[in-house]
Amino acid sequence: MIEYKNFLIAVDGSREAEWAFHKALGAAKRNNARLTIINVIDTRSFASVEAYDRSISDRANEFAKKLLDGYEALAHEQGMTDVDKIIDYGSPKAIIPKKAVEKTGADIIVCGSSGLNAVERFIVGSVSEAIVRNARVDVLVVRTENIPTDFETTVATEELVAEGQEIDEETNR
Repeated sequence: MIEYKNFLIAVDGSREAEWAFHKALGAAKRNNARLTIINVIDTRSFASVEAYDRSISDRANEFAKKLLDGYEALAHEQGMTDVDKIIDYGSPKAIIPKKAVEKTGADIIVCGSSGLNAVERFIVGSVSEAIVRNARVDVLVVRTENIPTDFETTVATEELVAEGQEIDEETNR
């Protein structure tokens, strides 16, 4: 039987990413595996924004820290003991399937089929598509179209999501 020993779950603060997190958490527990939670701060548009708002990178870092701390706490509540967190900077499409896999030794990547940035997904394709195309390890793309209506987020709360969307809007002006 094939067992995965090192799960890498990509989260962005969306409801869809939290649904994927729960799936990854369950699979990691069943495999007695390590779970690494990653959030990549997309810095490609920061340079122009930071010219007039130097707080943007600090706020993006704080958002990522809150997000990952929340997921780590949830994983510990569910009995996971081997949990790591990574905040990285750059393009999620490039970092997750290559650099993050090398850094963590992940043997599977888990991500949602859609996330926060609908405009980018429409123009250049989704992060999950890029991960599938570029990863050298197995990828589980969690379908998010049929999330149960009674699924309630505990980490990606409305307040946290609004905070993340505000940062995203400021960097995409």
